[in-house]
Parts: sequence; C-alpha cells; structure tokens
Amino acid sequence: MKKLVYPVLLMFVSLGLFAQQEDMLEKLGADSTKKQKQHVTNAFKSSRVINGHSMEFIGKGVLDFRILHRFGVVNHGIEEFFGLDEATMRMGFDYGLGKNLTIGIGRTTTTNKELDGFIKFRPVWQATGPGGSPVSVVLVAGMSVNTFKNRNPAKTFSFSSRTGYYYQAIVGRKFTSNFSFQVSPTLVHRNVVAVNDENDTYALGIGGRYKIGKRIAFVVDYFHVFNGLPSKQGYDPLSVGIDIETGGHVFQLHFSNAMGMTERSFITETTNNWGDGDVQFGFNLSRVFTIGGRKRK
Repeated sequence: MKKLVYPVLLMFVSLGLFAQQEDMLEKLGADSTKKQKQHVTNAFKSSRVINGHSMEFIGKGVLDFRILHRFGVVNHGIEEFFGLDEATMRMGFDYGLGKNLTIGIGRTTTTNKELDGFIKFRPVWQATGPGGSPVSVVLVAGMSVNTFKNRNPAKTFSFSSRTGYYYQAIVGRKFTSNFSFQVSPTLVHRNVVAVNDENDTYALGIGGRYKIGKRIAFVVDYFHVFNGLPSKQGYDPLSVGIDIETGGHVFQLHFSNAMGMTERSFITETTNNWGDGDVQFGFNLSRVFTIGGRKRK
C-alpha cells in the first residue's frame, strides 16, 4: 500500500512546485504595487476532495445535492461484471448558511443504513494582498447513526451504541491557479466497537488537486490511519479520480479501496487493499441550486 501511496504524493508535490514556478514568473511581469486584499476561491471544485471534506465552501444560500456511488471491487472478474453488478450509494444535501458556514445531512444505503450530518466552519480564509492569510483553516464536526434493523432478539442496540462522531481540522492552500493541497488531522470516536478495536481513531488526511484542463482536474484523497483499524487488518483509504465540471454540475470519476462514504466508515472500516486489486470504481455527482431570489436594491 505504502509503495503505491508515496509515488502518488511525490508526483503531486512535483506538479505543485512546477506550477508554482510558472505563477511566480507571471507575477514578476505584473505590477503588484497596488494590491488589495482578495480571498482565494476555487481551491477545489467541490466541497469534498473525493471522500473527505475539502477546504472549499459552497456559498451562502446555496444547496448542494450530492450523489455518491460505489460499485464492487474490480477483481471479482467477469462473474460480477468487474464489480458493476454491486452498488452502494449515499445521497446528501449540503446547505450554505453563510460564506464560511455549511451544514449537511446524508443517507447511505449500506448494510448499516447510516444517517449522517455535519457542520463545517472556516475561521481563516486564504487571501492575497495586505493582511491576507497564506492558508485556509476549516473546522468540521460530524455524527453518524447506524439505523440497521436488529434481527437478533437476544441482543439489544441502544441509540448510543449505534452512533459515531468525528472532529477534523483542515489546513490548505491554493498554491497556483492549477494546484491546491491540504492536510486534515482527524479524530473518529465510536461508542461501541468490536473486541480488540479502539473507540478513538486518529488519522491524517491528505488531499490534492491539479488542474489538467479548462474543466478537468486530477484529485487525490488519502488518509493515513494511526490506530483503530479493524482487528489490525485494515488499510489506509486511498482514492484517485478526475473532476469534470459541466456548468452547475461537478462530475467525478474515481477508483478507491474504501467502500464507506462517511468518515466513520471509510477511516475505520476500510479492509480492501490496492495491492491485491481490491479497488472499487465509483462516481460522485454534485448539483448546486441557489435557494431564494436575489434582493433588489
């Protein structure tokens, strides 16, 4: 797994340095003596990198309808049509309460039938000019609940035993018009876990975006899990994909070893290994709507 991750991250760093040099050459030829503070936008084209949150926000009064779709692992072969015969989905609604505040809810159609929600706040916004911050800082807190039906009368599951929580800080920067990079230390807490598993799981997320065309970008989403993997046989979730922007839609095609689509599940329950070909093809679809009309002057 690590043999695959390190070359991908090295490639991203190299692309970022190259793009940063290009932007610096452009700035040398421009008159920058009278700059005003200006916030940096479009670090990512979506509020999610692939699985994890990005440092991007959707804007005040905007509703983002999101569909996340995952097929089965490709190494099941032609019998399962390379995973296309199997599918799970998450449907979610994110809403911008302000330019720096977003809330969201979602429902995942897995065996656990998860309901999840989150709140996302940006106390620091990257900006250029006098007094501008070189990075954006974003705080996220979320909760998920397993709503599966208990079919074992000998066991009872209380509400608290079905819940999990996560807390995350994202520090990111748009280095150039083409390259953005972020890190996201994350804590996941599960009230009830299997024997030998840990309630608290610590992970460090890494997300990157490199624009390769006017409306196309290459994205990487990786979490290094320090502890709490399932029975010490789990793997770090790694996803790579292509963002395609089409008007009000952002369509993303990707490959991932993580079947889960919430922080609790993809950080603590990823058991597939890229090295064994346990990879799922999937797509994310985002469509934004502006709620309410504009105020007239």
